Amino acid sequence: MEEMQLTFEEAINKLNEITNRIQKSDCSLDESFALFEEGVKLADYCARKLDSYNQKLNELTGKLESSNEQ
Repeated sequence: MEEMQLTFEEAINKLNEITNRIQKSDCSLDESFALFEEGVKLADYCARKLDSYNQKLNELTGKLESSNEQ
């Protein structure tokens, strides 16, 4: 899968737009499926971004704790 070049906020906004379009039920089954597929990719992207930030946060707080112990 190609790497997305979106901020977390942009990805969440796109995901919300997709959700709203699907919920309106004014698109064909094929279009709904394509939107759903894009939504899954965006959700995965957001989850990976959050995991990355969480890992960085844990690293930083670990460094902070170890420097406070010294």
